[in-house]
Amino acid sequence: MDKFLIKGGKALRGSVPVSGAKNSALPVMAAALLTADKVVVRNVPKVRDLVTMSKLLAFMDAKVSAGTVPASDYEIQAPRLNHAEAPYELVKTMRASILTLGPLMARVGVARVSLPGGCAIGARPVDLHLKALEQMGAEIATSHGYIDAKVHRNGSRGRRLKGAHIVFEKITVTGTENILMAAALAEGETVLENAAREPEVTDLILMLRKMGAEICGDGTSTLRIRGVKELHGTEHTVIPDRIEAGTFLVAGAMTDGDLTITNCQPKHLGAVIAKLQQAGVQIEISDATTVRARGAKKLAAADVTTEEYPGFATDMQAQYMALATQAEGTSVITETIFENRYLHASEMVRMGANISVNGREAIVRGPAQLSGTTVQASDLRASAGLVLAGLVATGETLIDRVYHIDRGYEGIVEKLRGVGAQIERVHSPGS
Repeated sequence: MDKFLIKGGKALRGSVPVSGAKNSALPVMAAALLTADKVVVRNVPKVRDLVTMSKLLAFMDAKVSAGTVPASDYEIQAPRLNHAEAPYELVKTMRASILTLGPLMARVGVARVSLPGGCAIGARPVDLHLKALEQMGAEIATSHGYIDAKVHRNGSRGRRLKGAHIVFEKITVTGTENILMAAALAEGETVLENAAREPEVTDLILMLRKMGAEICGDGTSTLRIRGVKELHGTEHTVIPDRIEAGTFLVAGAMTDGDLTITNCQPKHLGAVIAKLQQAGVQIEISDATTVRARGAKKLAAADVTTEEYPGFATDMQAQYMALATQAEGTSVITETIFENRYLHASEMVRMGANISVNGREAIVRGPAQLSGTTVQASDLRASAGLVLAGLVATGETLIDRVYHIDRGYEGIVEKLRGVGAQIERVHSPGS
């Protein structure tokens, strides 16, 4: 397995471009299954999860054209779906495989999808997706690690889902996206309450609308979808990755650097920017696509609680914890989204951080002089947090299991090297 070798202590200076949002590209590519026409998706990040999604769509007999893989642009066309199945062998490393369930049920009325795998950050149950689909007329069973779903034929209507009034018990991003796609071709109107408001959900809505879907309520917790008989092809450019942008903002701040983040959307970074400013970081927003972070000589401790959008994203928690180790005072981090997302804390402690975890609360006392050692990444965002810690640690930090970070960050080594970081990818024998 590849590793990252980091020599810390360098202030990062310069400009970093942000890639497309992984968490937007995944549902957008899945939505291509909703039509027999060609769909072109642009600004796709060149990361492992998107390569897996392209292989999954091809397994279902969609024609996926991208020149070389990974790619930034994909052409997808699914005139027919001969395999309405997402097999475990293809999707065991990617939880987003569940996003094919909604399009398959909408398009052909049957689906067999492996229960998702992915990172070790706690349970992300899909029962909210399944309950919603049952309300729309699906029959669902789970056995041997698979979800088997179908809609019974109903005369001329065929295997078509029907609209329903759905209230999610808990906000779920992928659940909202799945039901949006399922409802787009359902019979009648679907009202979805307590829906996720993340920018990635809005991006999917914009694409579906370009395909002919009738959806209103963008950016609110109540969505109304009036099903249509068919959708058509379109071209869509994926929004920039707000988590990647936030990660680089933290990198500039905690290394006492000066980083300008380009090709981003600062309006999606409100909670992160506000928290960094509270910690003493100088933030400048020069236009709609550029934000600059300059580190403070002394960072100040600040508490943070993860919340659904527009709150502070759980996907930024590990990165903020790395910054908190360098801040003066005590920071209390409360994780409300996932119950097992502090696995990076023990690795940071091995580097010299003063962190104590009690349930969903982590107390970080700083500033701490971190020292390089060998650490192990447990999930995608934990990987990013450990990279940030390595950037300020004395000596060398060796991060193992970096395949996690390859799932969600395009060219992070090259981007960091471009602004002065001493980081390299170390290839293990046989990798």
